[in-house]
Amino acid sequence: MSAAKEFRAAAAERVLVKDGPYGTAIQAERLAAEDYCAGLDLFRDQKGNNDLLNLTQPGIVRKIAEAFIAAGADILATNTFNANRISQADYGAEALVPDINRAAAQIIREVVDAAKDGRKRWVAGAIGPTNKTLSLSPDVNDPGFREVTFAEVKAVYREQIDALVEGGVDFVLIETVFDTLNCKAAIMAALEAEQALGRELPMMISMTLTDLSGRNLSGHTVEGFWASVRHAKLLTIGLNCSFGAAQLRPHLAALARTAETLVMAYPNAGLPNELGCYDEAAEETAAQVREWLDEGLVNVVGGCCGTTPAHIAAIAEVAKAARPRAIPAAPSNTLLSGLEPMVLAA
Repeated sequence: MSAAKEFRAAAAERVLVKDGPYGTAIQAERLAAEDYCAGLDLFRDQKGNNDLLNLTQPGIVRKIAEAFIAAGADILATNTFNANRISQADYGAEALVPDINRAAAQIIREVVDAAKDGRKRWVAGAIGPTNKTLSLSPDVNDPGFREVTFAEVKAVYREQIDALVEGGVDFVLIETVFDTLNCKAAIMAALEAEQALGRELPMMISMTLTDLSGRNLSGHTVEGFWASVRHAKLLTIGLNCSFGAAQLRPHLAALARTAETLVMAYPNAGLPNELGCYDEAAEETAAQVREWLDEGLVNVVGGCCGTTPAHIAAIAEVAKAARPRAIPAAPSNTLLSGLEPMVLAA
């Protein structure tokens, strides 16, 4: 049985649990700039380059992953949110991108395979949105200007995906999607990688909302976004980051009604305070997630910014008794996407 079939079979029986963020855990380590670089010959300050730690501090990454397994996570993502050439250009570390992704996948693969509790787990290669946008101009005086092209972004994602696959990931997780066109480039890169591999490379996609109206930065509603990506035959579709669980609930409900595949959502630990920190306790986050579960909105749930292994453990506890979301039938009408969905009668 393929990893995707095993995943779907497990999700039919129970609500699965995704891990939490690496950034929050790495910040708790209070690393100095030299800890990030650890002897690598890089001329820029590497403090904050969390992805580089896969090469320079693999023990820290491994420790975080083990904590999420102990908390009850079924799906572990790689520490590769910014491990692409566009984002790593800020650190002058573009040449290390393949090594970073390969090492990251190998670390999580080893941690998952080393778990001796008999529980099946999966590794998702995390792919962030980059710090460029294909849909919008960064120059208000030149609306047609773009810093990157679709082909360039696709090539950047393809490099990352190939290295993650070499490292042993089961799935590709395209997450925190603020620009739908960036996501389209990632989808095409994953499909091309799948064709080159000659085997299935399942995709998970997770959108992020920029305000309470329920749209991403490029203007898509959650239903419009789903209509624009459903052709990729996704393993999961969902929402992450954005807000806390309470603020995400109406938008998650809209997606849950629409998507004919598994829904995965992983909220922040509430909204950040004036210092940018997250104060929501694990029990509070879990109580809000319980409302999602009671309404049957999700098949997979985890945590994003500000959540810790304690949050994941609390979420895993409330997920134990929950019924997984029932997947609706695919629509018989033609479903198209602008910023909002368009349904054409059969």
